Amino acid sequence: MISIIQLILVVLPGMARGNTLKVVFKENHQNQLMALPPTLDELIAKNHPVRTVNEVLDKVDITKLLQQYKPGGTSSYHPRMLLKAVVYAYICNIYSSRKIEEALQVNIHLMWLSGMSTPDHNTINRFRGKRLQETLRPIFAQVVELLCEEGLLSIRDLYTDGTKIEASANRYTFVWGNSIKTNKEKIKQQLNELWQYAQRVAAAEMDDTDPSGFDKIDAQKVTATIEKINEALKDKPVPKQVKQKLSYAGKQWPAALDKYAQQEQVMGTERSSYSKTDTDATFMRMKEDHMQNGQLKPAYNVQVSTNNQYIASYSIHQNTTDTNTLTPHLEQIQNDYRQIPQSITADAGYGSEQNYQKLEDLGVQAFVKHNYFDRSQSDLLQSKKPFSADKLHYNKQQDCYYRPMGQPMMNTGSYSKTTAAGFQQTITSYTAKNCEGCPLRGVCHKGKGNRVIEINHNLNRLKQQAEGLLKSEQGINKRKQRCHDTEPVFANIKHNHHFKRFMLRGIKKVSIETGLLALAHNLRKKAA
Repeated sequence: MISIIQLILVVLPGMARGNTLKVVFKENHQNQLMALPPTLDELIAKNHPVRTVNEVLDKVDITKLLQQYKPGGTSSYHPRMLLKAVVYAYICNIYSSRKIEEALQVNIHLMWLSGMSTPDHNTINRFRGKRLQETLRPIFAQVVELLCEEGLLSIRDLYTDGTKIEASANRYTFVWGNSIKTNKEKIKQQLNELWQYAQRVAAAEMDDTDPSGFDKIDAQKVTATIEKINEALKDKPVPKQVKQKLSYAGKQWPAALDKYAQQEQVMGTERSSYSKTDTDATFMRMKEDHMQNGQLKPAYNVQVSTNNQYIASYSIHQNTTDTNTLTPHLEQIQNDYRQIPQSITADAGYGSEQNYQKLEDLGVQAFVKHNYFDRSQSDLLQSKKPFSADKLHYNKQQDCYYRPMGQPMMNTGSYSKTTAAGFQQTITSYTAKNCEGCPLRGVCHKGKGNRVIEINHNLNRLKQQAEGLLKSEQGINKRKQRCHDTEPVFANIKHNHHFKRFMLRGIKKVSIETGLLALAHNLRKKAA
């Protein structure tokens, strides 16, 4: 037999004699000229996502976008080319206009889309921030309809959820509604104190002024009141502290009240805060907490409706909670597609009477949880309050509720209540009799006097309808589907494609960015 040493000597004679093998490199013809150089089209794979962007956006009608351009002057880059370039840049996680400008000169896919055009960042930013402001949403809706025709999604059954994305604003330049209210109350209180002092010192000169007018103060009223006080005290011995206070009030308070009035106008009635560097942004509690202390950050509430993990519709809101966003979001869907979905599936954040009523009025099946839906599924939580109002038996014919011992609680009248969103609710009161001697009083009612419960019959009816849908076989399937239909969309945009902060400022421009994100998400998924 051949030994191992002999085999090595046969196979590797060069190594046996102490020689080393020569390393061979492939030839590099960096400066080699090509007689027939390849085109960019030849360098791009046939199934590359850039071809999907080109193919789909070639089909959409951009008439409204073309109308944004005025005749005359120098030539402009074609808006369809710019649209393709910006959308594909968002697919590639390129969100800055300067980086898009750079990519158009080095990225062969963008060079192919643009036909080797090289618009600068100002052109790109002007196109994105102004030209697309009124035209992107119709383009997005057309793309969704094209995807529907291919059977990739349906706008009949939608799954709705929201997420908060940080605004392009300073995190520490804020205006708080409560702070404005507190400061105005302080001015009003101090003005009343000065008024009371002036009345004590110069009552005759103050008789024609009504101090009740201080309930709603403004700069003009404060100025007139301080002038009146100064006039009444000009010949009177006044302590130095009072003089200083009046001088400070005359110089500072009117300007401060003008500033507060302007801030309240910017804030509106539906918000409690805003950022000075992006006045449309509201301070919200975010999941991404950079200081680990629950700090609020300026942000926008982004609502999307999805189907098969495609985004069918989107809307931007300044509300910190999802409850008041569903109605305008539904209206946006109607405006986009001139139709309403057959069903909406959403979590408990949307389970309000206003939302249930809106969905019922539109004829939409509401697979929407209410606040106590998950609790009602837990036997342990149900056993903690066995005699709560929702567990008492209601006799519709007699319009009364029965206490645990069987005594009726009779209807004692109704009243209307307006929610913070402006929705009118009707609340009915039911009052018990002779609770004092009831053996179950300790577990049924711990307050003083007879037990009184307040019932919203319309809300209870709508909740029962929603529970019936949610507990059906179809409802169970939709609840499961919602978890892996909307949440992966947000995860894909935020974590896979690293979009956690808007680049533009103002709710109109933020809406453009959201539309580009949604469009890029849908085309990326179609090309996958």
